[in-house]
Amino acid sequence: MSASSIFKTFISDPRHFQISTLSCLVALQVFWADFGPTGLIVLLAVGGCLLFQFVFSGLWRVRLDLRSALISGLSLCILLKASSVLFYPLAALLTVGSKFVIRFRGKHVFNPTNIGIVVLLFLAPHDVWVSPGQWGQAAWLVFLLSCCGLLVLYQIPRRDMGPMFLVMWAGVLFGRALWLGDPLEIPLHQLQSGALLIFCFFMISDPKTIPNRFIGRVIFGLLVALVAYYIQFKMFRTDGLLISLALVSAFTPLIDILLPAQGYNWGDRIQKFKHKETLPCVNSTP
Repeated sequence: MSASSIFKTFISDPRHFQISTLSCLVALQVFWADFGPTGLIVLLAVGGCLLFQFVFSGLWRVRLDLRSALISGLSLCILLKASSVLFYPLAALLTVGSKFVIRFRGKHVFNPTNIGIVVLLFLAPHDVWVSPGQWGQAAWLVFLLSCCGLLVLYQIPRRDMGPMFLVMWAGVLFGRALWLGDPLEIPLHQLQSGALLIFCFFMISDPKTIPNRFIGRVIFGLLVALVAYYIQFKMFRTDGLLISLALVSAFTPLIDILLPAQGYNWGDRIQKFKHKETLPCVNSTP
């Protein structure tokens, strides 16, 4: 296979871009950040997700695809913090297992990484927590541009969900600041969170777990924002977004029933991309 073919195969699937972005971020945290995961944590989280993907694919007799498991493992490395390294393979089991066990009409009901973390937060509230992901303004801006570049480059269906929710959540934070008379620097600082960007562009935007219809996604995003507001500012939990997404996702099947639309398949997106690449050029000059 030529280098050109390898490159076209790589860019044909947006998950490859996600893997590259998250891998760079994990490497940056491991080698340059004091708060980043250790090499053992990366091995247990990523290796665990890959191993359980292999096991569950064999048990369910489906084609083995390690890309989504790799994305989940890298996300666990960035977000999840625990008092013992043993929680990371358990998180990997919950994360990957949820994709195979909890399904409705061929879709995961929950985002795998989200539900894996939330279950552990409730099972071991004193031993598991979520990193706020404050990486500094420069790193946050680079990651934001990378996420936006992903949307522009691939024109992914359902790509409206991530930016739309980011706007919704910004509206909630700024609205609260104005209501309380707080300086606007507070919501600006709250938005400059790496964990928030991962949530918007890698969790709530997962096309396999959000409502298929646009109006359904609007309703879904608003519900997540409102529930997260209550959890974060009324119950005083910093993991409000993650818990809210898990709770609201349980109603995604109902939203899809009431507002039906065509589901999403990664394979359809890849074939469309490859077809676009092979279309003949038409000379518009008469």
